[in-house]
Amino acid sequence: MKQTNKSFGTVFTGHMFVMEWNAEQGWHNQRIQPYQDFVMNPACVNLHYGQEIFEGMKAFRAANNNIVLFRPVNHFRRMNRSAAIMCMPEINVEEVLQWLKKLIITDQQWVPHERGTALYIRPTMIASEVTINLKLASSYTFFIILSPVGSLFSQGFNPVSILVTENYTRASSGGVGQAKAAGNYAASMRAQKEAQRMGCVQVLWLDPVERTYVEEVGAMNIFFVIDNILVTPMLTDSILPGITRQSIIEWSKQNGIVVQERRIAIEEVIIGIENGSVQEVFGCGTAAVISPIGMLHYKGKEYEIGSKQVGPLTKKLFSMLTDIQYGATRDEQHWLELIE
Repeated sequence: MKQTNKSFGTVFTGHMFVMEWNAEQGWHNQRIQPYQDFVMNPACVNLHYGQEIFEGMKAFRAANNNIVLFRPVNHFRRMNRSAAIMCMPEINVEEVLQWLKKLIITDQQWVPHERGTALYIRPTMIASEVTINLKLASSYTFFIILSPVGSLFSQGFNPVSILVTENYTRASSGGVGQAKAAGNYAASMRAQKEAQRMGCVQVLWLDPVERTYVEEVGAMNIFFVIDNILVTPMLTDSILPGITRQSIIEWSKQNGIVVQERRIAIEEVIIGIENGSVQEVFGCGTAAVISPIGMLHYKGKEYEIGSKQVGPLTKKLFSMLTDIQYGATRDEQHWLELIE
């Protein structure tokens, strides 16, 4: 069923997985049901205080027509880390993974066949207690919905322009930036609007304390190729630990590519672009996989990266990830989970 020609994340499959939690029963009432609206009380805690976390992962139609998941255990474990940070109940990873497989089998005709497409998976947990008292909720709902998707960006796999913002930060130090919490994304909208007004696709976030060190780009982690070394910001409590980021680091180290995880000052980046030591820049995440960056807008000036062409290592890493995901090359890292 081809449904990937619409905007990313606007078409959904026919079924969803749902379960509930309370202190007396724990997680219970697990079921696969038709995709449908929720009936929600206006005093639901989630609506007032934003106690919500989510994940994003993908299933792929491999070359042999098998359906595979890319590192689902890592995603569900990260969701549990988000739950702990947001004081929400953790899930049983193996149990939920089995329910996810059942859900995808139920809606397997929605998994697209074309290279560059996937079934996007959105597990979500919300506080569902009915009260406007500011407190930890006593009940929660967990659900998974599925969406057949193509490319996240209309530009496809082509370099994009990015605004370096000094006025806004994505998350605070000591806050919940390392959780995949809904409020982090709401907080990014104002800067994103400014970037789009300036003709940029995304925002490059600097650290929330000194406004000096690079952290993330949009909703993605960021990498630089500096003097042939692959460099990415070291994780802090205001950076989300990406699964795609982790995969790139692991594969690169296994294949003789020097990787550094360290603090990267924006001035180092700008000087490096000017003198040519910054050779490539790209963002990475589940939705986009890898997004090349060809231009930074910083303090009213434009800085062109690599003649606005996709760099060789960026291409290599993109091919590596997508070849594994679509079964075009051997999954030596054992990142894929077969749905049977």
